Amino acid sequence: MPPLSEFCNSRREWLIGVLTGLVRLESPTTDPAAVDRCGERLAEHLGEMGGAVERIPSSTSGAHLRATFGSASAARQVMLLGHFDTVWPVGQIERMPLRESDGRLYGPGVFDMKAGIVIGMLAVRALAAASRLDDLRVVMLWTADEERGSRSSRGLVEEEARGSSAVFVLEPALPGGAVKTGRKGCGEFELRVRGVPAHAGIDPTRGASAIDELAAQIRAIGALRDHGRGVTLNVGVIEGGDRPNVVAEHARAVIDARAATMEDAHRIEQSMQALRPVLERTSLEVGGGFSRPPFERTEEVARLYHVARSIAAGMGRDLGEGTTGGGSDGNFTGALGVPTLDGLGAVGDGAHALDEHVVTADLTWRAALLAELIARSGSGQELAP
Repeated sequence: MPPLSEFCNSRREWLIGVLTGLVRLESPTTDPAAVDRCGERLAEHLGEMGGAVERIPSSTSGAHLRATFGSASAARQVMLLGHFDTVWPVGQIERMPLRESDGRLYGPGVFDMKAGIVIGMLAVRALAAASRLDDLRVVMLWTADEERGSRSSRGLVEEEARGSSAVFVLEPALPGGAVKTGRKGCGEFELRVRGVPAHAGIDPTRGASAIDELAAQIRAIGALRDHGRGVTLNVGVIEGGDRPNVVAEHARAVIDARAATMEDAHRIEQSMQALRPVLERTSLEVGGGFSRPPFERTEEVARLYHVARSIAAGMGRDLGEGTTGGGSDGNFTGALGVPTLDGLGAVGDGAHALDEHVVTADLTWRAALLAELIARSGSGQELAP
């Protein structure tokens, strides 16, 4: 058995112990104090591993964590990226108790994505034990607000990525363990309509219904969809009017938008801004846009994937690839043109669902895969699988 795999397999108990401890420290994005409690424990583990740990405060979330390993003077840097905030409120663990059953570990945040963080930690431990960090710098960036749009962490993510030769995102794998070589860009638009109020029974023609105008605009927005190109727009929220006997003066819709390419993201933004009223005496106001750019499968991304697949094959594993409509911080690094491979975290299911779980048997081999991928990327060997 290769040394990295042997080391990772021998530390399975350590991995499970760290993971269960982090899951018990619930860390919803909306509760900075809870996020910081989890972050403090994570920082302790990173420090025990020999990392230079920096706590980066935020005025809108819990503090982010950056930990650096290896040689500060190394010519190449590899970045491990993920988040330790979750969608679950404090107390959810009582409804979703931490438990292991039939080779699966269940609990809030275990799949998305605390297991990925611990996989990254074990990979770095394996490299250190094999003395393969001497000419390499590995930076871990674990953020505290990814589940709410990465508002305060995006700049940190992009800054660290610009200095990296490769970025490995420890978000959960696709079903079956495949990695992610592309993600749709994510946007949100708000459409506000202003009409003219009037009595709905006595003289409705004096009015101009904002709701009727909104209905016409929803049809226009639907025409922008192109499922063949991966363009989706979903009107997920609609509001309007004050009472049934008044022609509505105002209406509002919130639209989720996804696009697989930057070209389509720009086209959707332009089309939304180009919407014009259909009914006389109504007006429109459009706000929002794409907050996460598309992460597109470039030649460099494909090359990185084929290296990972080759490593996995040497371990007797088949590593597939795919794309997803969901976003991650990998969208930011991929959009910068930095070679990025996402979905290197845990195999499992149930992200944001009551059956959230990871497959425990896959945790250590994923760590060994990541360790070898880091080492090759740090030495420039990723160019030739």
